[in-house]
Amino acid sequence: MRVAENLTRIYDTIVQNEQVQRLPRGWLHTILLKPQKASLALPVEEVNIPLRLNNGSHITVYCRRHDFPHAESARPTSHLILLEKMAIKTAFLAAGLLLGSANAITVDRGMLAAPRRSTGSVSPKGDRALFSETKFNWTTEKASTAWYFIDTESGNVTKAPFGSDASEVVWVGDTEDSILYINATNDEIPGGVTLYTADLSGGSFEPKLVASLHAPLSGLKAVKTDSGINFVGNCLAYENNGTAYNPELVSAPKSSGRLYDANMVRHWNYYITAERVAVFSGALKGGNGSYSYAGELKNLLSGMNHTITRPESPVQGSSSDPADYDLSPDGSMVAFRSKSPDLPKANYTASYIYVVPFDGSAVAVPINGPGTTAPKTAQGASGAPVWSHDSSKIAYTQQDGIDYESDKYKLYVADMDGMNSQIRPVAENWDSSPTGLQWSSDDANLWVTSELHASVRLWPVPQDAPADFIPKNITGPDTVLSDFAVLPDGSIFVSAAASWTSRMFYKQQPGQEKKVLFSANEVDPELQGLSPDSVSNFWVTNDDGDDIQTFVFYPTDFDPSKKYPLAFIIHGGPQSTQGDNWSVRWNLRLWADQGFVVTATQFTGSPSYSQAFTDKIQANWGGTPYTDLVKVFEHLRDNVDYVDTDRAIAAGASFGCYMTNWIQGHDLGREFKALVCHDGKVNQVGSYATDELWFIQRDNNGTVWNERANYELWDPLAHFVNASTPQLVIHNDLDYRVVQAEGLQTFNILQSLGVPSRFLHFPDEGHWVTKRQNSLLWHNSIFNWIKYWVGLEDELMMDGVITQ
Repeated sequence: MRVAENLTRIYDTIVQNEQVQRLPRGWLHTILLKPQKASLALPVEEVNIPLRLNNGSHITVYCRRHDFPHAESARPTSHLILLEKMAIKTAFLAAGLLLGSANAITVDRGMLAAPRRSTGSVSPKGDRALFSETKFNWTTEKASTAWYFIDTESGNVTKAPFGSDASEVVWVGDTEDSILYINATNDEIPGGVTLYTADLSGGSFEPKLVASLHAPLSGLKAVKTDSGINFVGNCLAYENNGTAYNPELVSAPKSSGRLYDANMVRHWNYYITAERVAVFSGALKGGNGSYSYAGELKNLLSGMNHTITRPESPVQGSSSDPADYDLSPDGSMVAFRSKSPDLPKANYTASYIYVVPFDGSAVAVPINGPGTTAPKTAQGASGAPVWSHDSSKIAYTQQDGIDYESDKYKLYVADMDGMNSQIRPVAENWDSSPTGLQWSSDDANLWVTSELHASVRLWPVPQDAPADFIPKNITGPDTVLSDFAVLPDGSIFVSAAASWTSRMFYKQQPGQEKKVLFSANEVDPELQGLSPDSVSNFWVTNDDGDDIQTFVFYPTDFDPSKKYPLAFIIHGGPQSTQGDNWSVRWNLRLWADQGFVVTATQFTGSPSYSQAFTDKIQANWGGTPYTDLVKVFEHLRDNVDYVDTDRAIAAGASFGCYMTNWIQGHDLGREFKALVCHDGKVNQVGSYATDELWFIQRDNNGTVWNERANYELWDPLAHFVNASTPQLVIHNDLDYRVVQAEGLQTFNILQSLGVPSRFLHFPDEGHWVTKRQNSLLWHNSIFNWIKYWVGLEDELMMDGVITQ
């Protein structure tokens, strides 16, 4: 009886829902009652409808639109409820009705101790993928890395015959089972690396040393040629001669001072030095398992002209990202990204794609930017160059805005003739930002990743798609895609993650449900008890009429009949998202297991909901984003019985910390028992100590000397006289994006006002806390703080606290 009653309520809610009523007529709308994170593999649009059952539990109903022939003559919108096998049970499980006892995830023995796995690198045959697994030993305080194969059909995992001696591995060589890998050590040259070849077809593993490199090359890419193997990688280059730089072979200067005549001086967590990152090429001659190194790394950026900014690729700050360059499959050409040579790099985001012969026989030339065949409107940052299989085309992305890092990326294809190119846009009206690009095996289509509703998904796009072509995604919102590979049979091997699994590998055929091959939460004891049932989402409409999505994370053994304190998390960026994804820094499922219901709102300015929605945050930091958060808080207070908003805390990092400071000075701040602020701003007028000046100038619609009123309008400091909520302030010494003075100002003002507050800093961390022992203290300090102020712990930790 209860099941039938719930199904009736589900149907009534669906057909009466305002979102459903607004859907276009002439379509069949399929309603699937499924677990919160079930797969939505079909290429359709979707509407997510939060639904409260009679017992107070919540589920989400996914409404998906399907194209049908002759839609214009179809009957009026109809609704079909599809219940999959055991759908009633799984849906109620998703609502928390049938959850059994499980282990709560913990910090040191759970999240931080769990293995960390790379994405999968698929073999040319497509039968298996290679991935690394790193484990940390809390006793020895050392990490160890092993490599594994996963069968792309069965999901069977076997150990590879090499371990931590291999830092990077690529499939290349005489057979489809051959590899080339970097050994991060070099017995002959301190600071150098070595290259090995090996065959993985079976039998004994006999790696062969083929090259000793005098510098720490990384980001390896390689292709087989008639004469051997051509490879590229990147490392720093000497300023004077452009050769590969090895810091361990350099004598320390007598003075530690650095003198600059142009910005930027520092970036993220390091100071800019005279050296620049460059792409280097090298060749291994031979074959049949026997290769020899020609003995020279060629700097492919040599000879490039510049007036203001020296060439560099990968662009510094990209973490030596190999996605900034690509080697053509025939081994003859290299494409790479570099900043505009004629603009100051701290003030402008502009970068271009360059092409150069693999052997460096000619100077690199840009294929887009001023004086090229690219559209004149395309002036901003470029990215993701990738060659077609026949080496005749390059696909890449570029933004229009010359100083706007969160502008929409558009998709382009360059038809290549030697070093000459003809640029054409692809699906240019698509309101999304494609990132990772790959060509289909026949070069007819591009596979691209792009975010929708805070979930990175996969989209096929014809390489000649017209402007009005709108791609359909083939992966659903249940995981966040990290990487993918197109298999020989046309299926996709996907590396993904979610709040409940640090790594998932699955196989996806377009139009079919995915086939899960591996999920960390089913393998790792440290993650036992995590499942997709512990997260849901809901939507509210803000004052501008925009729909705002909020993700909700539930603790282990969640009981909807009980009340839980609220952890109100505010994401950074601000043009970023924080959805159902795994993190070892802000893992919201871990926060939930401290005894909270946790929310993460995708407020105005968040990407993946439309470019117009993202753009609305400019010169509006404390405006609509703040009122969005107020609206969500009020919705939770008035509509969700199991959330105790009288025992709520708010926390955020970067922009999330800025917003926490803004909240501290406004009415919403009085709704919280405690606040946590990590590496964020409090003084908008003092923004020019940052590294990327384009960011503050664009988001404030001008410079501080021309548009000072915009900076002052949303300055938290001006409202701190109202501060009274206990606040933990965290700010690290090596954060050069938001300088530590911001955190010290915040703490000093709170102390002067008599507001209960603490200050935590790490002298060896930047904008993020990445070291495991530091992360342990970071988590323990935060969790003790928030649990104390909501009454879940009796006292504040005093061990190690410095008093005056």
